[in-house]
Amino acid sequence: MLRTALRNVLAHKARLIMTALAVLLGVAFVSGTLVFGDTTASAFRNASAQSLKDVAVSVRADASPGAGTEAPPGAGTADGQDGGRTAALDSALAHRIRTLPGVDSVRPTVNGQATLAGKDGRPVNADSSWQNLATNYLPGKDGKDSHYPLKEGRGPSGDGELALDAKTAQKAGYRIGDTVRFATEGPALTKKLVGTVATDDPRITAGGTLTLFDTATAQQLFHKPGRFDEIVVAAKPGTDDRELTAQVQALLPAEGAQAISGPDLAAQQSRQIADTTTRMTKTLLAFAGVALFVGVFLIVNTFTMLIAQRSREIALLRAVGASRRQVVRSVLIEAALVGLGASAAGFVLGLGIATALRPLLGTGGADLPDGPLVISPAAVLSSLAVGVVVTVLAAWLPSRKAARIAPVAVLSSAGLAPPARSLRVRNVLGALLTGLGVLVMLYVSTLRTSAESNLMIAMLGAALTLGGMIVLAPLLSRPLITLAGKVTTRFFGVRGRLAKENALRNPRRTAATASALMIGLALITGLTVGGHSAQRALDEEATQGLAADYKVSNSSARGLDTSTADKIAKLPGVAAAAPVAVTNLDTQGSFGSMTGTDPKAFGKAVELDFQAGSLRDIGPGRIAVSDEFAQQALLHVGDTIDADMDSGGSGTSKPDKKKLKVVGVYAKTRAVYDALGTVSDTLPPTGTSAGKLDNVLVKAEPGKGAGLDQKIREALGNSPLLKVQTQEQIIQADSGSLTIVLNMMYGLLAMAVVIAVLGVVNTLAMSVFERTREIGMLRAIGLDRAGIKQMVRLESVVISLFGALLGIGTGTFLAWATGSLMTTSMPMYETALPWAEFGLFLALALLIGVLAAIWPARRAARLNMLRAVQAH
Repeated sequence: MLRTALRNVLAHKARLIMTALAVLLGVAFVSGTLVFGDTTASAFRNASAQSLKDVAVSVRADASPGAGTEAPPGAGTADGQDGGRTAALDSALAHRIRTLPGVDSVRPTVNGQATLAGKDGRPVNADSSWQNLATNYLPGKDGKDSHYPLKEGRGPSGDGELALDAKTAQKAGYRIGDTVRFATEGPALTKKLVGTVATDDPRITAGGTLTLFDTATAQQLFHKPGRFDEIVVAAKPGTDDRELTAQVQALLPAEGAQAISGPDLAAQQSRQIADTTTRMTKTLLAFAGVALFVGVFLIVNTFTMLIAQRSREIALLRAVGASRRQVVRSVLIEAALVGLGASAAGFVLGLGIATALRPLLGTGGADLPDGPLVISPAAVLSSLAVGVVVTVLAAWLPSRKAARIAPVAVLSSAGLAPPARSLRVRNVLGALLTGLGVLVMLYVSTLRTSAESNLMIAMLGAALTLGGMIVLAPLLSRPLITLAGKVTTRFFGVRGRLAKENALRNPRRTAATASALMIGLALITGLTVGGHSAQRALDEEATQGLAADYKVSNSSARGLDTSTADKIAKLPGVAAAAPVAVTNLDTQGSFGSMTGTDPKAFGKAVELDFQAGSLRDIGPGRIAVSDEFAQQALLHVGDTIDADMDSGGSGTSKPDKKKLKVVGVYAKTRAVYDALGTVSDTLPPTGTSAGKLDNVLVKAEPGKGAGLDQKIREALGNSPLLKVQTQEQIIQADSGSLTIVLNMMYGLLAMAVVIAVLGVVNTLAMSVFERTREIGMLRAIGLDRAGIKQMVRLESVVISLFGALLGIGTGTFLAWATGSLMTTSMPMYETALPWAEFGLFLALALLIGVLAAIWPARRAARLNMLRAVQAH
């Protein structure tokens, strides 16, 4: 039977090529994902290990708040957050550590952030400013910093100098001797570029920037003279890192700083890398699973048709003594051989996918560290096993069908079509599955939060609904294809009618072919409807009630100086500049967010619908609340509340307690949050690091808005961190990430659609083979070659449109039902049907039908008339 299976594979190479392609593409997706995940993890680990080389102990600020911290006058800490920074790490401590036995060298560093303006004036990586690292250059006896090897020029040695990593210098367009403009948190600063360096820091190689200053300048910008953020200790050969860590810890104060050993630091980073790459790999594998699932329909179709064509051959094997188990084994071995060959080719193709994923993600700003392609044995074995197992499992039902062929069938005519099996049991099962899925999705439509339990219920309902539609597809095919057949008959006459009859001849096969396309289009349609609805909600929320022409903010999220609004208000052409500061509000056990502003200027920048009171009533100690928050906290106009105000700064200070009187109630909008008061009530006491505005809303005088953005930039120091956005730019910024995610998902799901197209091609090719005699008879009675081609094309189009209609309908229903889960995070979310995209999907299905029929139609038209009539 092994020889028989091998002979069948070799004898039916052309008929199995589509199955092999489906397995190949699915496995390529799997192998590419696994190899890409291993490569990315290895690149991050190598970069992390390189950056931690020679690090025996790292002394850092203690994560827990306590004594020994102080607020710096400059930028936030290295992680990009403002707040207290330890005062314990100073030059004296570094000197004491240096005297410990076993210490080879001590490297005290100051960490901060600096965002550059390129030579063309545009900010470099401003949207991810937390990756724009800045630190001090520490030259040794030779005048060079071994941590940052020089590529060109020299290291910075004075207040007016800096160095950049070579990649950043090239990206920004700077050369040695140029004046570099940058910002740490306030107005732009300028210094001379004196050198470029190389670095293997994974944050930099993954798309960030590196700016180096001499130690005194770095302390002035980011800390205080003589103070550091980290002290890195290198050990002499033979020194135990953990023992040295204990000795260093003994030198530290009880609070404010902690010592971490190099091995522990490496273990922490390794866990973080593993978590990140595992999540990314699982996401990509989910889409690979969809592609393989779609491929199952193609495989089942192929082996079902091959077995129907070889029924006499299988009956002959049974007649000469082959048992049912041997027949099953023969078909499964045949499937395993096809799966193994296709999986091997798919793995090779997957290496190309893994190689292409890195630059593809890089175009979206998610640069990854450099590193060689990592091909692990687990990735190879997993990819081959997935391909073989999926193919064998898909061939199992056809093999059972083959085993039921009786030996007496050897006497029957091969030209007779197999008797049609009843669809009654299948229809009942499909109705039950679909009904259960619909009921679950209707329940999901009543849920209002995207909690994990709700998402799991939604996934179960979607799976049941899709599964039910797949099972019901043969039943649904008859009315839908009959309806399509009336159109084809009206416009194409007998050829259109023949196409309809051919599509209805084997409803199981037609349904299986259409189901593959249905799954891909259902998922894409669901994404499109959900994305289109979310996009509309975000667009409306982003500018809801916003009458301002510009929104001024800081891209580093450190906020704006409280004098910013006054500076903007003095510019010619500005009608109003409303400062906006947001704080957390806790009153009577109800939590919300409070917006502080200048009520007079705010009234020109934002349109509010007051149900009681007005903006004029708001003042120090007097606030208005949204209708939703009033209902939540049981507040009414005239109530006086004891409020705990928290600016959300470092978290080290206690909330500011205030008595506030409610003087108004307004309809909630995104621009105003839950409560509206004055800046004095919102900001913490003067002098703290958190005393910053979130943004300033600017209303231009009529006809004077053009060019005002550049005037605002110049008035505020033209910092690279400054963002001056129009309403259109605000909308684009809010929805940009959603667009990127949707486009990525479309690209991943495209693989499933490609496999579905192969299924249509495969079905038509097999159908042409089965109808060889029939086609010969049609040619003999006068149907020309063009008519044969048109008949096959119309059949393909009818099947494709059937699958598209099922997919669009099912996807729209699933998107509508799950849309309710978005209402908490997007109050304005409503399901909106993208009719233009629906038309595009139907046109795509039409195109798929035409393209998929090219090869089968040509093959049918080229059949020799006489030989076709004589075919058995």
